[in-house]
This record gives sequence, structure tokens and C-alpha cells, in this order.
Amino acid sequence: MIITIGGLAGTGTTTASEVLSKKLDIPFISAGDIFRTLAKESGMSILEFSEFAEDNNDVDIDIDRRQSEIAKKSENLILEGRLSAHFVDADLKVWLTAPLDIRTNRICDRESKPYDLAIEEILIRENSEALRYKEIHNIDISNLELYDLIVNTNSFNPEAIANLILTSLKVI
Repeated sequence: MIITIGGLAGTGTTTASEVLSKKLDIPFISAGDIFRTLAKESGMSILEFSEFAEDNNDVDIDIDRRQSEIAKKSENLILEGRLSAHFVDADLKVWLTAPLDIRTNRICDRESKPYDLAIEEILIRENSEALRYKEIHNIDISNLELYDLIVNTNSFNPEAIANLILTSLKVI
């Protein structure tokens, strides 16, 4: 079984993927893991590689290609990443959402940042990513039609989110 879990920053995709991975006893891989692997392969720090990736579309293309290849070789896997559902033939495609203020508070807590700085960074990042996704892949990140399940994570804790996903798997 292949499951993709996507969502914007602060929606809880990594946490939900970890909980679901334990419940199903199957591995999960995040786009961030692949990004870190690429940085290491390039002999760069995460920060150096991030700066490099801003001006190099091949990085995004390589992350998407690697996710697709990993999924094709796997029987059971959870793939976490904003665009995973677009590049992986999954049994279930999940999108997590939450109000901006909730996501901002989560990021403030996680990264020990002031609220004003966190929200500014979120908006800059999301605008930049939306433009990049459109430019590189012609993907409108706000179009959620390809997802089988959309969950507002403000309404549920990670355990409940994983249980919702498990329940939806029983229906499929």
C-alpha cells in the first residue's frame, strides 16, 4: 500500500506520517529526507543546498523523480511531501490543512520564533513555492482535486488524524 501525505508548513504532515507509519508498521520517507540526501551527495550543508536549490529547478525535479522511483520499488510506503501525490501512483492521497494562525503558532513553538517573523516567513515561502511549482511542473498547489482525503488538522490530534486515514483505507 502506498500513501502520500501532503500539506503546507505547519499542518502536521511529518507528525501524522510518523504516527501512521507506526500504526501500519510501514516506513515513511519525506521529501525533506530526500532533500537532505541530495545536499549530502552534493557535499553541501542544508543551508548551502537550500540556496543552491532556489536557482536550480533540477533539485525539485530530482526530489520528485526520486520519490516516484522509491514508491515504484516499494510495496508499502508512506511518502510525505507537498507534491508527492502529483508524482506517485498511490492507493491513498491525503492532504492536511489548517488555518494560517494555527500553522504559524505550531511553527513558532517548533522553531522558537516570534509570531510576526514566522508568519512572514510562511507567506514568503508559500508564495515562492506556489510560483516554483507552477513554473517547474505546471502544478497549482491550491487545486486539491487529486486528493482522496482532506483533513483539517486543527480539529484533530496526530493520533486521530492517523485513525481517520486508517478508517478511509478500510473504505477503499
